[in-house]
Amino acid sequence: MARKALIFLMLFSFSAAGTMAQGFIRTIDLMKRSDEKNSGRLTIVQDRGIDTLISRSIMANSKLKTMEGSPGIQGFRIQIYYSSVRNAREESARARAEFINKFPDIVSYVQYQEPGYFMVRVGDYRTKTELYKDLIAIRRVFPNAYHVPAVINYPGLSRQ
Repeated sequence: MARKALIFLMLFSFSAAGTMAQGFIRTIDLMKRSDEKNSGRLTIVQDRGIDTLISRSIMANSKLKTMEGSPGIQGFRIQIYYSSVRNAREESARARAEFINKFPDIVSYVQYQEPGYFMVRVGDYRTKTELYKDLIAIRRVFPNAYHVPAVINYPGLSRQ
């Protein structure tokens, strides 16, 4: 019995130490400016729970990775091809080439998924509303296209 209590105490202390190592991010730290000479004074009055939610959100999103391995956010892509036939690699390359030819300004990705599926997904959309304009145009060329939830690349700053 004492041995079980000792093991439990050790596990609890290690898990407690692990959670203390995670950084806590306050809202005021997110609002700091680098140029101090032209900055004013900012006072934020809010419940402490908001800092906790912001910190949890930042920690959860920092673990998200796109299929390409870069950091990303939750969003949507349009899937135009998905198959596991013997020549799926070549067919996916043809589908992507046709897509690039018809829609050169929309980014496309060829992805491989075990146990042998190739897929072509296009675009990086934060919301379904953003996605539908392109989905309608893409369905004219690829009638079986549909939207899928995905971890997407961060959108550029110039994009509104």
